[in-house]
Amino acid sequence: MPLETDITPPPASITQSPVTGNGRMGQVKGVRIAATGSYVPDKIVTNEDMAALGCDSEWIIRRTGIRARRHAAPEQATSDLCYQAAKNCLESGGIPASEIDLVIVATITPDHPTPSTASQLQARLGINAPAMDMGVACSGFTYALVTAAQFVGTGNCKNVLVVGGDLMSRTVDPEDKKISPLFGDAAGAVVLTSCDDDQADDENGPEQASNQDQPNGILAYQMGSTGAGAELLCIPAGGSRQSLTPDAHAAGQHFMSMDGRNVFKWAVRAIDESITAVLDHANIQANDLSLMILHQANQRIIDSAVSDLNIDSDKVFVNLDQYGNTSAASIPLALDEAVRGGRLQRGDLLLMSGFGAGLAWGTVLLRW
Repeated sequence: MPLETDITPPPASITQSPVTGNGRMGQVKGVRIAATGSYVPDKIVTNEDMAALGCDSEWIIRRTGIRARRHAAPEQATSDLCYQAAKNCLESGGIPASEIDLVIVATITPDHPTPSTASQLQARLGINAPAMDMGVACSGFTYALVTAAQFVGTGNCKNVLVVGGDLMSRTVDPEDKKISPLFGDAAGAVVLTSCDDDQADDENGPEQASNQDQPNGILAYQMGSTGAGAELLCIPAGGSRQSLTPDAHAAGQHFMSMDGRNVFKWAVRAIDESITAVLDHANIQANDLSLMILHQANQRIIDSAVSDLNIDSDKVFVNLDQYGNTSAASIPLALDEAVRGGRLQRGDLLLMSGFGAGLAWGTVLLRW
């Protein structure tokens, strides 16, 4: 996700409102997150470590807020990180693999073009259930969570394992001084489960329940896409549009290209409008939130959202400085750290918002 640089003007279609025309609003009652888990590789790559590439540590911090990131070992693939995150999630919730009815993995760095990373994860965990991938990049986890909620909310699944995992260090040119410092590798997971309002009230207790006048579940969500901006953030070669030929590989077209300045501008506006629309739909004020987790892409984007929404910065969880942009893993990794840090209690209002390649965004407001 974006680092601000001077490149060509964006398409006219993304200079207009990025969410009003394309976003789709919804609500899913009777669902909640029952467990969280995450995993990051052991290798820590600091800004100082990247100085050998000619990267300026202070410049990276000033422009992005990133101080370090994790890189996977050469023998690790996306499914390996997803497996550890999912295993930690199931163990933390005391949920047997046999009780998972569906597996969804959000990733743009699958182990292979086919089979799906979700299928490999499903087999490794010993889960007897359908499995599928979702490739929506930095918005992938919110898309996958909303998709899981449809299965749970309609009664077709009891428990859905949702994992966001990416090895972004494999998508960037390690010699690119502007893009390579931004990204890291990680995975995060949740189990979304069914519940009813009476069960939620019993668990929260009458005093806590009485303070909540919205139905239990996802109080509001919005997903959207501005496909006219797709070329602003993409990997040109390796798909059916352009094969990864020797010439394409030599030209570095298997690495990510990014119009950082224009994606930055779009992201700031998309976050503000999408979050405002979701809060308005649920009749919730920003400062009624207990916690807000934005995709960890750039500290200046997060700061802009805090300012625009006039929300207390203490309610905004940030771990960008430690891990960089981990794409689909960004939000579930932060969520797991927030849960383990005691930042959420049952009945709290949590808002999550992802944004990035597509250009796509997803915002979810739920009661924890």
